[in-house]
Amino acid sequence: MFQRGARGVVPVAATSAGGQADASGPADSAYLGDLGGLSAHRRLIVLDLRGTGRSAVPEDTSSYRCDRLVEDVEALREHLGLARIDLLAHSAGANLAARYVARHPDRVRRLALITPGTRAVGVEITGESRRELARLRTDEPWFPEAFAALEAITAGAGTGSDREAISPFFHGRWDAAAQQHQAAARPDNAEAVTLFAADGAFDPRATRAALATWQNPVLLLAGEFDLNSPPRSVAAFAELLPGATLVVQPGAGHYPWLDDADRFVATTAAFLT
Repeated sequence: MFQRGARGVVPVAATSAGGQADASGPADSAYLGDLGGLSAHRRLIVLDLRGTGRSAVPEDTSSYRCDRLVEDVEALREHLGLARIDLLAHSAGANLAARYVARHPDRVRRLALITPGTRAVGVEITGESRRELARLRTDEPWFPEAFAALEAITAGAGTGSDREAISPFFHGRWDAAAQQHQAAARPDNAEAVTLFAADGAFDPRATRAALATWQNPVLLLAGEFDLNSPPRSVAAFAELLPGATLVVQPGAGHYPWLDDADRFVATTAAFLT
């Protein structure tokens, strides 16, 4: 928990699993760090979802399901004594945030969705859209191996090594810092990842209907090169929310606070003011 700033921002951490697009779920929130320095502007109250970080593994593992985690967010808000919160969610965490807003619309002042997952609202990401985005990186030295691995995954024949090989596509720069962060962001509770999206976790029609009537400000921030949450898909998500603003961060991947912390913080802090 970071204690600077006047109002609290509750970030929900869930990310891609081992670099594999579409396989995502709860992760130790430590990979968020201080979101590139956002904690200098707002107090960040970071929630470790069940079975991750400092949160215990539940006896009932079916409670890992996305819709069943909604009340954990609500319990945190009540514990903090906050009438309303600003909710920030990354990657798969955006699915949980969307379900929370649909169930508790009066409890959220502003919603920031950073390189969001889109399963909760039924926005599908095709293999071709990922390949199209990947081809923007043809000049990178790692491209041939990574693209071959992406083709294998898209065809349904990918292996664990293929999932590792596409990791560069999740970053604006594939340098030592990105490689270290990729390892730190990898969820270590495979069961939590699997059950996060179990049958019944999402109800896209109901969630979309609820979001369509929610008028509060929403920021959807996409990374220009993000293979996990392509800008086109994030834009489709934004169209579902009347109060949405879409920002595409140039040169960024799935972790925009790592690729350009100053730009990310300026955008996000201004929105949350």
